[in-house]
Amino acid sequence: MKAVWFERQGGPEVLELRDVPDPVPGDGEVLVDVEAIGVNYRDVYERERDGYGTDAPGILGAEAGGTTADGERVAWTRVPRSYAERVAVRLDETVPIPDGVETDVAVAVLLQGMTAHYLAHDSYPIEAGDRVVVHAAAGGVGNLLVQVAKGCGAHVIATASSDEKRSLAREAGADEVLSYEEFAEQARELDVAAVYDGVGRTTFAAGLDALRPTGRMILYGGASGEPDPLDARVLAAKGSLYLQRPTLATYTRTPGLHRTRAAAVFDLVARGELHVRIGFRYPLAEARRAHEDLEARRTVGKLLLVP
Repeated sequence: MKAVWFERQGGPEVLELRDVPDPVPGDGEVLVDVEAIGVNYRDVYERERDGYGTDAPGILGAEAGGTTADGERVAWTRVPRSYAERVAVRLDETVPIPDGVETDVAVAVLLQGMTAHYLAHDSYPIEAGDRVVVHAAAGGVGNLLVQVAKGCGAHVIATASSDEKRSLAREAGADEVLSYEEFAEQARELDVAAVYDGVGRTTFAAGLDALRPTGRMILYGGASGEPDPLDARVLAAKGSLYLQRPTLATYTRTPGLHRTRAAAVFDLVARGELHVRIGFRYPLAEARRAHEDLEARRTVGKLLLVP
């Protein structure tokens, strides 16, 4: 079969398409013919850093979906070596794809949709009328989070880096859309209940300024790098603020939690309440280009590789 291999950690240039043996399922595993593969920043981190996921040399990736030999459609978000035409998957790591949701849509929404869902329902449980900030609102998580937050009754203030991306944030339902420069200038006047920040270093300080007393900073990613270390006394001085650095793994830490949250996301999609934007589909052989585009922020929506 074909798979995307990286011989060593490094930049996108280390990715190459190779012929490798088909995986052999072990106990509790099934062999899945892969139909779509999700591309995420976690794949970039895996490619760059020892110990993040699969160490080099090996097959990259962790998120995909397809069909088993029994004809069941399944998807997953944390199965190693998923940049491949076939993957051996433990059944308890999969979620079933329901009728009414296409496989590529399921793959496109699963990881980022579950992230948006736990952010809005658990990290800070949004109540009707809450003002919240969603950074990078045209990105994979951000666009879905705007929609989920609006479904909870929030007043959403979104940020994005270009006119095109700000337009996408408005289409998702954001009430106000700002550039990052405008956000930094207006932060102290926003008085928001929660800031959902997947950008990190370049937005973090202004995000703290934007929070109302006892507001919550949810730092769920670091696309621009991790913020500088924070003296906890800053949280007190700015109004007894809360800071969380959550992960999806925590909120899907058992098969039951995983399947329940996935089912909730798929239900929103099937009912037309969550619209999934697939930005680009790349052939498996073009994984390097997909990573280059992702890191250069040339993309909007979800990126997929198609075997």
